Amino acid sequence: MTLILDQRQQAARTWFESLRDSICASFEAIEREAGSDASFDYTPWDRNDHDGSPGGGGVRGVMKGKVFEKVGVNVSTVGGSFNPEFAKTIHGAAEDPSFFATGISLVAHMANPHVPAVHMNTRYLVTTKSWFGGGADLNPPIPYAEDTDDFHARLRATCAPYGPDVYERYRKWADEYFWIPHRNVHRGVGGIFYDHLENTSDALFDQNFAFTRDVGNAFLDIFPKLVRRRMNTPFSAAEKQAQLRWRGLYAEFNLVYDRGTTFGLKTGGNVDAILMSLPPEVVWA
Repeated sequence: MTLILDQRQQAARTWFESLRDSICASFEAIEREAGSDASFDYTPWDRNDHDGSPGGGGVRGVMKGKVFEKVGVNVSTVGGSFNPEFAKTIHGAAEDPSFFATGISLVAHMANPHVPAVHMNTRYLVTTKSWFGGGADLNPPIPYAEDTDDFHARLRATCAPYGPDVYERYRKWADEYFWIPHRNVHRGVGGIFYDHLENTSDALFDQNFAFTRDVGNAFLDIFPKLVRRRMNTPFSAAEKQAQLRWRGLYAEFNLVYDRGTTFGLKTGGNVDAILMSLPPEVVWA
């Protein structure tokens, strides 16, 4: 089904799809540098609403290469009506379950354990309210202070034009969100997370959309630099095994706590696209 989009919805969709194209091109360039011909495979999908009616869809992009053991970059644009029970859990949907959502979601699991895994997601949703949300966080099996500092510095610079406390608020939000209670640990070394940036005026829509674009561009700028910094670092069998054990934390968080996973499954999204965040190989001690 082709959804009929208003001007804001179309602008957001166009941005997320263009960001997808830029990120995928950047990642494929890294594979070329490593002597690999790996490229993204794209699988379009459509969804049905909970009542069986068509409700938009998206494109699942996955690449398995020499540097990127598995990376998924998904875009989706969906709409319809939430299941009444699920609607009660969504901002602005309790009184009216109608919704629209468009966004990009990315997870990269790397072949070399010295290269950090990463997650990035930004989205625009409309219920009885209209808002942006998202963020990016770094997930290194073998943390390097230099990488962590550079990642956070880039996000801090992104947030700075939007207020002196924005970075610290969103950094703290990420620390709280990406916490695994049953393990009593953080999933990674953090980043930023934000949600419910409401668009109660055209000026606020423009500001929140600009911030969301800046977050995407910041990710596109910093993460390839970190990959190139570490991708040729020699690693041992023990370090690879440590990476596989660490990936268990990632899998546990995404299956138990991640809101995006729940949202996708509850709204009839493509299961393979939703679960592309899971690592290709993992062990539990």
